[in-house]
Amino acid sequence: MQAPARTRRLSRAGVVVVLAGSVPPLGAVSTGAGLEPAGRTSSVAAAQIGDTVPAPAILTWRPERPAEGTLIVLRVTPAPGTALEAVTGRAGGEALHFYAVDGGALESLAPVPVDASDSVAVVLVLHPASGSTRSLTASVPVAARSFHHEELTVAPELGSPLSEENRARLAGDQAKARAVSLEAERTDRLWTNHGVLPRDDRITGGFGDGRIFNGQVSSRHLGLDLDGDPGDTVAAAARGVVALVDRFLLAGNIVYVNHGAGLISGYFHLSEQLVEEGDTVEAGTPIGLVGATGRVTGPHLHWVVRYGTTSVDPRSLLRALDTGR
Repeated sequence: MQAPARTRRLSRAGVVVVLAGSVPPLGAVSTGAGLEPAGRTSSVAAAQIGDTVPAPAILTWRPERPAEGTLIVLRVTPAPGTALEAVTGRAGGEALHFYAVDGGALESLAPVPVDASDSVAVVLVLHPASGSTRSLTASVPVAARSFHHEELTVAPELGSPLSEENRARLAGDQAKARAVSLEAERTDRLWTNHGVLPRDDRITGGFGDGRIFNGQVSSRHLGLDLDGDPGDTVAAAARGVVALVDRFLLAGNIVYVNHGAGLISGYFHLSEQLVEEGDTVEAGTPIGLVGATGRVTGPHLHWVVRYGTTSVDPRSLLRALDTGR
């Protein structure tokens, strides 16, 4: 028999929990919270239904209101006296990869897509050490970002449509990149709570910015451009295994690093690659040199970070790793 539906406010300011009126107790849960500085944590708990069935876990995330196109950290903490064997689920259209942290809690990175509107849905399945599985759905509020539009004038051969041969080559490059993401989905977490900028230099192209080539060809910039002179060192942003060393049509000489648990990073337009596929790298390990290979207007590093196949602002990776304890 179903318990009557009820809405219950928790004591935590700024969080409203709406419970579906059915057992198991972790039914549909939606939340709303105000904008707080990065690093603050928002939480959702399933309150007791009929004050008789306790919630087995609490979901928290940080930052409380992430921006579009960023990584967040989800944390599931078991209630006192309970234990979780595993947590599975999806967020932002991608499968989550939870790993054990302190106190019996589990954490996972999760993407907020660059085209997210006002929220991102999180759907979890909790697998307790004893008892049946429970489901939890939460809505993470998202803060809108302002993106710039940049007009570029390039050589005609760079701004014109690709030939049939180059379209086929581009499709092959994209298939290789997808394969790296799929491998990261099958790889356990390799990264640690430490990340670095691959180059400590000025940003010449922001993540999510619109680009118009010769007034005709437009695209969205799903990476971060860091300035550099030819031959300057490019370092791995986090611990991982080199998954791909290749030369792409548009990206030129590339290095992809598999960080595990669904996370990858890519380093484009290199003049030279300093690593080989299968190498284990740490945050700060030199992996290449700045160049101008591929479809570019000048030497720089184009740095990409993806969770699954979703591109996010690479700077949010460093924040997620530094707070992912």
